[in-house]
Amino acid sequence: MKNTITGYLLLLCLPGLWLVGCKTAELVSPVKPGELSPPPVTTPTSRQITEPFVYVGSYDGTLYALDTTTGQPRWKFKADTSIQSSPMVAYGLVYTTSLGGLIFAIDGATGVMRWSVRTKGQIQSSPMVAAGRLFVGSQDGRLYALDATTGGYLWTFKISKGFYGTPLVAGGLVYIGGLDSSVYALDAATGVVRWRFTAQGHFISSPTISNGILYIGSQDSNLYALNALTGTQVWNWEVPFTGGIDASPVVAQGLVFLGSGDGPNPKLYALDASQGKLVWSFTAKSSFYGSPVVSGGVVYVGCRDKNMYALNASNGTMRWSAPTNYDIYSTPAVSNGSVYIGSTDERLYAFNARTGRLRWEYRTKGLIISSPALAQSNAAVGAYPTISGHRKGE
Repeated sequence: MKNTITGYLLLLCLPGLWLVGCKTAELVSPVKPGELSPPPVTTPTSRQITEPFVYVGSYDGTLYALDTTTGQPRWKFKADTSIQSSPMVAYGLVYTTSLGGLIFAIDGATGVMRWSVRTKGQIQSSPMVAAGRLFVGSQDGRLYALDATTGGYLWTFKISKGFYGTPLVAGGLVYIGGLDSSVYALDAATGVVRWRFTAQGHFISSPTISNGILYIGSQDSNLYALNALTGTQVWNWEVPFTGGIDASPVVAQGLVFLGSGDGPNPKLYALDASQGKLVWSFTAKSSFYGSPVVSGGVVYVGCRDKNMYALNASNGTMRWSAPTNYDIYSTPAVSNGSVYIGSTDERLYAFNARTGRLRWEYRTKGLIISSPALAQSNAAVGAYPTISGHRKGE
């Protein structure tokens, strides 16, 4: 699958910036007041979803709302084409996207569509919602900022290539990595670029921020730690094999957790978050394209060797593993003693978080690389990557 996603992409190094080897950072001057005035944002409702739902998208073009107790569908929403991104829950709505370039807002309790917006390219990027705004990247090269209540356009930001990763919003800025080999920090209200960092490889990984540091993996095989306010590089760590980083990093317990892709010895790595030094690694039989989640001192991660792993976050020793029938690209969700994860065997699984025992499984009619999201966003416990549609929950 990786070749179909990234094989046609070219590397780009942007000129005229501060030079750090072939990696560069540019701090952009702030816009003057009044230069850009997007429409005002509609005040979103405070409605909450009370039903015990877990949401997941499938290649069969359906967003499923499954009962977390029984694993049976409570409603289904049919999109125009396959759903590869992960849903985001906010304001009583579930936001999702389709490969056909549509962005949907769906009532989280009933599955009724509230609005949809079409972009001009495919969408693999997952939506991010904050302060009444929805942000999502498209293969048409645009980052869209929409009114989360109405779907109205607020602003767009255009680059020469597309966006695959998911945006992250923090401190009034929206961060995203692009297929033009750059990471951008934009003003969330106006879309004005505050800084840009350019590496030697494009970005599929989504960013994570902790203690003022932004962490993101690149296809040049480096994990970068950048100052979130300026974009200057704090450190970088190169994965010791030839290949890029698809998975998104997660920060917890003073460590950065990151899975590797292709290579002779695919591993999940734990690095010191402040210095980028390797603390431990766990070797699997195939690549980690899905991102880990850390909850209660345990790292939960799916692997292309068809297994879901639970590892000790401090030293990487395995607590348990649970099999699925095919490769896992999905990122798990952890809540109330259960771990939910999708597999390319077309199923969403619910495992006991302590033992790995299977609670239930539900089969869709298509591959699942979408990461599940819970109806109550505060029900998800642990530290999550941006791609999962969750934020840090403990």
